[in-house]
Amino acid sequence: MNRIVKKLLSNTTSLIGLILLFVFVIIAVFAPIIAPPLFSDPYQIPRMSWDTEPQPPGFPLSDDMIFIYESMGEPIIRDKAIFGTAQGGYDIFYGLIWGTRTAFRIGIVTVVFSMLIGVILGSIAAYFGGWLDELLMRITDIFLSIPFLVAAMVLTTILGRGLDKVMIALVFFGWMGYARVIRGSILCAKEDVYVMAARALGVKDYSIIVRHLLPNTIFPVMVQASMNIGSMVITAAALSFLGVGAPLGYADWGQMVSFARNWIIGSPGHAGEYWYAVFFPAVFIVLFVLSWNLVGDTLRDIMDPRLRGEL
Repeated sequence: MNRIVKKLLSNTTSLIGLILLFVFVIIAVFAPIIAPPLFSDPYQIPRMSWDTEPQPPGFPLSDDMIFIYESMGEPIIRDKAIFGTAQGGYDIFYGLIWGTRTAFRIGIVTVVFSMLIGVILGSIAAYFGGWLDELLMRITDIFLSIPFLVAAMVLTTILGRGLDKVMIALVFFGWMGYARVIRGSILCAKEDVYVMAARALGVKDYSIIVRHLLPNTIFPVMVQASMNIGSMVITAAALSFLGVGAPLGYADWGQMVSFARNWIIGSPGHAGEYWYAVFFPAVFIVLFVLSWNLVGDTLRDIMDPRLRGEL
């Protein structure tokens, strides 16, 4: 573990990723200070104006909107929209700050549960083999044959709109890769001497898998998980953009991009007039996904036996 940490900190690529992740963690932790909530549900984006079209960064609030801010508990004075407003007057800055918490929750929760399901099924299939392996892998193949985004969108539509439904859909169709990876790793390791010795001593199959095989084969799965967090966030953002994800006004990056869908080109004769409506959400999404990919790519190189001698 110490070797992995040293490699991550000494590698320029992973260091950039870690710095970006640290910045997002700071934003998520201190979201109530950076963008104080105005409602009982802090993930509800406040409306800074009643204008239908987006307003540029620094847009001054009208007197009635400032009054709304002052009337919600203790006075919170903000007379300008820092990043501007999205369609319907939603505060872009607030949506992005609290959307960072949403991104971490979606990415980590979906990956953890997907990995848990995949590791359990893949371990059982690889260790016991035979008809059980064949059955579980054919089920995995069936799930892999279904387009991920389409399947998630259909299931989310059936379950109903909401990020909790989105996470269920992402987990339901996101475990197969982990099952494949752990199965391959265990197939290579289960004939090793230490596993055969444990069997000879009468150690139970459950203990062999949990105490001997998984600790020595889980690292490729961890690498895949770190790189999949960004993918899950992008997929959830895509579902929100398509209208089957976050409910209207919820602090989610995909929701913020969805607000900009009608204003990306700009008004006639003024191309890019509403650039801020899509630029700021896109920057947050790109940097968040990039940070996980940079860290995951370095972890893969560190743990790949063919590349260890080059690092």
